[in-house]
Amino acid sequence: MKLGHYEDWGINSMFIKNKRVTLLSYWTSRYLLTLIIGLLIISFISALWIRHTTLENRLEMMEFMAEEMVNRITDVSIPGIPPSERVPDFAEDRFRIRDINPSMYIVNTDGKVISSNLPLEQREQRTFSQLIDGKDEIEPFTFSENNQKYYAVKKKIEIDDELIGWVLMVESKDKLTMVKQEYGQLAILIVGLALLGWWAIYFLSRRLAHPIKQVAEAAKQVQSGNYEINLSDHIKEKEVYELVSSFKQMAGRLEQLEKTRTELLAGVTHELKTPVTSISGLLQAVNDDVVTGQEAEEFIRMALVETTKMKTMVGDLLAFNSFAVDAVPVEISRLDIDNFMKDLTTQWKAIQEKTDIVVKLQLLHKKVMISADLVRLQQIMTNLLTNAEQAISGIGEITISLSEKGEYVSVFVKDSGSGIPIEEQALIFERFFRGENKKYGIRGLGLGLPLSKMMAQSIKGNLYLVESTEKGTCFELLLRKEG
Repeated sequence: MKLGHYEDWGINSMFIKNKRVTLLSYWTSRYLLTLIIGLLIISFISALWIRHTTLENRLEMMEFMAEEMVNRITDVSIPGIPPSERVPDFAEDRFRIRDINPSMYIVNTDGKVISSNLPLEQREQRTFSQLIDGKDEIEPFTFSENNQKYYAVKKKIEIDDELIGWVLMVESKDKLTMVKQEYGQLAILIVGLALLGWWAIYFLSRRLAHPIKQVAEAAKQVQSGNYEINLSDHIKEKEVYELVSSFKQMAGRLEQLEKTRTELLAGVTHELKTPVTSISGLLQAVNDDVVTGQEAEEFIRMALVETTKMKTMVGDLLAFNSFAVDAVPVEISRLDIDNFMKDLTTQWKAIQEKTDIVVKLQLLHKKVMISADLVRLQQIMTNLLTNAEQAISGIGEITISLSEKGEYVSVFVKDSGSGIPIEEQALIFERFFRGENKKYGIRGLGLGLPLSKMMAQSIKGNLYLVESTEKGTCFELLLRKEG
């Protein structure tokens, strides 16, 4: 065989091995196989039970017939005939049990057969002599000539407590356990259960596979860029409902992120283009002597301000990317949280242009040490205070309150601004997301809160939005205590 043939065979084998089947076919075939195996086991056990109960029932009938035979022989109401001579005529009085015709014998105390409904053979004579010496009324035995198993039911013939003989009924085990109708009924029952089980399995598997198939089709739809999916919420199965619900939320989130990404490209272009255009225009005016003297110096100062803004935005991008890949080292140190907050608020208020905003500080008033990176903590608090200031139009106040929460210290920053719209609250920590209120009024890239949250997590803390209403917004910064 050529090498190419081996390669083709290997590829075909791998294809067959990795061949995908539908969820409906997969579960239906395996459930059906399990059902068939279970029914076969039940059928086998049921057949054994039917054979056993049939054997017991027929042996009981043979006992009853033997007892009736004894009663006829020992009936005292028959005058003039000695009991030993009251032998029935088997030719006229045949006893039968359903599907079998046992051999019946009357023997004396020596084991000699007095009467029988079948021709007597010498081997039976020897066997009966051994059977009447046994203690049990039902004796299993085997003929040595054909090695066939038999059962013998024996009853004593007694008159005035004197044993005068025996009634024996003999039949082979094969005939005693032979059943036809019961096996047929069992077969009908098993086939019926198999068909009913197959239908139930198919119905349930189809019910389970349908919503999953819809999710798979919706996933392809999302993959192609279409986020307008339509999945039913009327699902009773909890796990399937959670799958569908989570997928719908994920699709909505992806749609929002796609919009944010589009807005990001436009926003970054706009935010960086604006200062570049301003700087270019201001310097061109100075270079062309459009402005001179004091006015030219003012234009240069304005260009430097725009340069600082652009540098800040580029710095935010670099810092965010660095934190996103864990490339920024964190230097943990011991800080007294009360002293830190005093110094921070003093410095922040000193550089603010708005003088009509009151900053209130509620401290722990005791020495509580935290483990944090001083620079990162300053960045987080400065960003929260700046956001609070931007949310306030006119006169307002910002409240910083500290409280202990187990092994953490909670820093609450609350403002009296207009609040964040409800539909935007779940997205404020998304990178590059900018709310409608900030998108056109305040310059930026939408990295302040996402970067602050990442920095908080880098020092084993976290940042949360507690609440935001028309009366203001409150953020909680968790900081781990020392130790």
